[in-house]
Amino acid sequence: MDTDRSQRRYLLTLVGLFLLIWALLAIDPYDRHDWLLENGLVFGVALALLLGRKYYLPSRSAATLIFLYLLVHQLGAHYTYAHVPYNDWWQALTGETLNAQMGWERNQYDRLAHFSYGLLLAYPMREVLIRLGLRPGLWSLVLPVDIVLSTSAVYELIEWMGGEILGDSLGRTFLATQNDRWDPQKDMALAAFGAIIAMVVTALATRTWRHRRDADS
Repeated sequence: MDTDRSQRRYLLTLVGLFLLIWALLAIDPYDRHDWLLENGLVFGVALALLLGRKYYLPSRSAATLIFLYLLVHQLGAHYTYAHVPYNDWWQALTGETLNAQMGWERNQYDRLAHFSYGLLLAYPMREVLIRLGLRPGLWSLVLPVDIVLSTSAVYELIEWMGGEILGDSLGRTFLATQNDRWDPQKDMALAAFGAIIAMVVTALATRTWRHRRDADS
């Protein structure tokens, strides 16, 4: 019982902290229309967790990962993904832009967001699958990667249709392709790569935990 209460307090703390950050980033975003569109994802995640709360309560690890991903997304929603000023922040710290140091020619924040989608959400996806009855094992590591890749493809299709419907100006802002014709493929690849890293780390951590458990017993 104490563990459940502690778990719920931790989740409520994360929710409260996110709502505070969300409210701050809702103030004067770069493009209010794009901000509203991007927050559709946040509302979708919140609705899914709310409707499924009787069947799935995220662990602390999963909740923290979801929280971190939503922060990445909210920063992109505030500035738009093509205009997050990470170069200015990096230049203030080092005296040179990160793009100049890395040899990049475009704003790379959207790449980070797609990579973070796989890296940070693959583990919560695995946790949901296990709660639904999937046995921990190989498939519990493979299926989250499949889900990340398939949902990334669906999202790119939604972006494409949204870009067609929204028109030139808002459509370009929402797509954030920055004139890269291979942008959707690169985004999906980065999401899958992040998910693979997350599942490899999960497999190694699970194996280490089992060895320690067996040694203690």
